[in-house]
Amino acid sequence: MHVCNTPSLWIKEYLSFPEYDKVDGNDWIWEDGMESVAPGKKAIIIGAGIGGLTTALFLQKIGWEAVIYEKKEARAEFGAGIVIAANALEVLKDLGVADKVKQAGAKVGMADIRSWDGNTITSVPVAKQAARYETYSYLIHRAKLQAILAESLRDETKLYDRKKMMSMEQNEHGVSVRFEDGTEDHADILIGADGLHSDTARLLFGAGPLTYSGFTAFRGVAAYVDPAYTLEVGGGFEAWGSGRRFGFSQLGEGQIYWFVAINAPEGQEVRGKKEHVLQQLSGWHAPIEEVVLATNEQAILKHDIYDREPLTSWSKGRVVLLGDAAHPMLPNLGQGGAQAMEDAYVLAKCLKEAADITLPSIRKAYETYEAIRIPRANRIVRQSRRMARMVQMKNPMIIKLRNLLLSLFPDSFKIKQLHWLLGYRMSDWDRKEWMK
Repeated sequence: MHVCNTPSLWIKEYLSFPEYDKVDGNDWIWEDGMESVAPGKKAIIIGAGIGGLTTALFLQKIGWEAVIYEKKEARAEFGAGIVIAANALEVLKDLGVADKVKQAGAKVGMADIRSWDGNTITSVPVAKQAARYETYSYLIHRAKLQAILAESLRDETKLYDRKKMMSMEQNEHGVSVRFEDGTEDHADILIGADGLHSDTARLLFGAGPLTYSGFTAFRGVAAYVDPAYTLEVGGGFEAWGSGRRFGFSQLGEGQIYWFVAINAPEGQEVRGKKEHVLQQLSGWHAPIEEVVLATNEQAILKHDIYDREPLTSWSKGRVVLLGDAAHPMLPNLGQGGAQAMEDAYVLAKCLKEAADITLPSIRKAYETYEAIRIPRANRIVRQSRRMARMVQMKNPMIIKLRNLLLSLFPDSFKIKQLHWLLGYRMSDWDRKEWMK
């Protein structure tokens, strides 16, 4: 439950950020109910994850034809839990799917932070946040979220899986792509939403190196019931140790989601993921070991965690990046999916304002998109790194000081420090400021 990591924002080290993210202004109004695709406006979207699907849905709303290509089996279930915070729910509300997401997931009704042995450090004031933003955060299985988004695609929006892009070419008039199976496609623009290991970013800017976070994540989903953690309340807790932390939260439908982040060398091999996790968490407070024991070995995912140095440009010619392809971030703020959704919203709005599909008009749309999105996304990338250092620390004296400071912050202070993140609304941007 990565939402629980947000208390690190309250440490004094993080209080110097200017509150430049705008949360007041004139609404951008979507025009719903378009019956047909505008002639000559076609987008190829590489990647059928959260960013790619959300982009396709917003392009539908402005009359663009969208074709999605996914290199994996798009309908296969993968991933684990993902937090949908208030800022992400606002974007999903614009797409008309927020209620479906809430029904398929579980609200985060509690978010306690504890030491490894069960002593309370602090808690996220989730009820007060929910009152302010008129919604709780929700946890949902990533596969369920993607299914909800995919089901909202119109018949004319095509999704093809097992299509790995091998090359792309562009000129003044359009973009062509070639796939591993020898097929090709052509469009007016290409949107790379293909994640951390983006083929689009590699072909566009070269293979930029990823930055290892210093920790490996193990994630699991299990059928587990504990009267102390009910679906009606939702949420759960995090437990912090020395270079290790464990998170647990309700996922809905009799399932729970858990993760553990362990400081480790990059690429370290592990034989028996469950056994390894249990060894790392031996003696930690209940029900941590019980939860791991209740998880099938095959249901435990292991990934080294990476981000990348923030880019100063996300586009070249008619090709543009969004989501993790543009700004991969560590999971400590639980904002990876949310930022992809925000990207999709703004990109579609900028394309909607474009006078036509000539290269100068497309470039203006992309530059406006970048001007709006790059500062916020890169800020979250940097903030997530700072958070990682705080929650993965190993020095006992500094851990003791950190825990003491977190225990002293009042709820009002915690809410204020998180407002730039959770209170952000894409519909509140003043269009006139950006569309001059």
